[in-house]
Amino acid sequence: MTQYLAKIGIEMHCEMSETNTKVFSAAKNAYSETPNTNVRPLDMGFPGTLPVVNKEAVRLALMASIILNCSQPEYIYFERKNYYYPDMPKNYQITQETKPIPVGIYGKVEYECEGELKTIRVNNIHLEEDSASLDHFYSTTNIDYNRAGVPLLELVTEPDIHSAKEAVAFLEHMRSVYQYAGISEADSKKGQIRCDVNISLMDASLDETDSNNWGTRTEIKNVNSFGGVKDAINYEIKRQTEVLESGGVIEQETRRWDEESGTTIRMRSKEDAIDYKYFVEPNIPKFKINQEWLEEIKLSIPKLAMDRKKEYIDELGLSSYDAGVLVKEKSISDYFEECINIGIEAKTAANWITVNIIGELNKENISIDEFYIVPTMLKQIIDALKDGFLSSKQAKEVFAKAIEEKKEPKTFINKENAQISNKEELAHIIGDILNINQEQIEQYKNGRNNVFDYFVGQVMKNTKGKANPVLTKEILQEELNKR
Repeated sequence: MTQYLAKIGIEMHCEMSETNTKVFSAAKNAYSETPNTNVRPLDMGFPGTLPVVNKEAVRLALMASIILNCSQPEYIYFERKNYYYPDMPKNYQITQETKPIPVGIYGKVEYECEGELKTIRVNNIHLEEDSASLDHFYSTTNIDYNRAGVPLLELVTEPDIHSAKEAVAFLEHMRSVYQYAGISEADSKKGQIRCDVNISLMDASLDETDSNNWGTRTEIKNVNSFGGVKDAINYEIKRQTEVLESGGVIEQETRRWDEESGTTIRMRSKEDAIDYKYFVEPNIPKFKINQEWLEEIKLSIPKLAMDRKKEYIDELGLSSYDAGVLVKEKSISDYFEECINIGIEAKTAANWITVNIIGELNKENISIDEFYIVPTMLKQIIDALKDGFLSSKQAKEVFAKAIEEKKEPKTFINKENAQISNKEELAHIIGDILNINQEQIEQYKNGRNNVFDYFVGQVMKNTKGKANPVLTKEILQEELNKR
């Protein structure tokens, strides 16, 4: 059986949510569940309307291209991509394509996949307007123009990805780039990320660098989630393998991912060249990008996820795993840094966030911005734990109760649930327990070390779990040595 190597390229479309208005109109650029509320005549293709370029959208697009190590052009043009579709009211899309005019070309990105550093080449990244969205019902289709004209970054990679895991790791890396750089929320729940996936298979024994050895490419359109990308790639690799093994030929075609059936479905055949009839947009003159502005943009790039991860490992002493979990979502990394800023020790904050808080977020399916326990509240619990006022078990109980009742943790931190950390009080309790367990003391003296845990358990039972466990063990050891 022939061994096949998958060649996968991604076209990642991400809405830029961090501009006040759309890319060519004055309509508000904001997510809204109410249809057709953020709309201006230009977005609906009304005659006589003229586009005006949003400078902030261009700045953020250029920032993305710099981060991706792309080359930026001297001049920027926009073009009309002509095609008819119900969600494109003008019957053309303003985009960048035929000249060397995308905001970035020929870059290279490093990302991590299961602890291994991978590299992917960027063909180009360009700025365009998004289309309207179609809501399909049983017998009708409604059009929502809120999305029409939203600034959209399209990132096109070379086919340097070889598996679904690599594809998802790359997409997660790019999502973090957009979030950390303040370009986009990159929230797939709001429809801000969509992908087209190109897949071909080649004989793994042949030279991958020779494009003549690559297989016939199939494109999967408009996959709306990272989980969908993973499943679509795995299905398509399996489908193409079965076709080739049965002696068939892969047809160059466009398919779509159907979540309900878990399959890709043929939409149409695809020729090598599709003539969209690109024309330079006559209503937007070309404009020059000067080096001073590019340098200013470069200096404004904030710390990205990889930078923060390195800092957490090198300066704060976190493990690579914990640092990776913390930086995966910018909002979680920001929460962690706020904890550090108010005086919570880094490793303690990391443990609470990666175990307790993220566990709660996953259980409730919410973001950390919606989470009730803010860093100052978390500090109330950690301080009580550090001062010996709460045991580890009690701290978790206070944490859960604060979330359940939507009250500050300090409300539940009182003398009634305080940990017993008074040495004399614990010594008295331990002495009474040892006095009635002479047989167990003899067993311990004769080498049965597990009896020590029995005594600890008796202390916890007697104090209803409130005894300070560290102090309990110290006093218990001292008392046993005396007898």
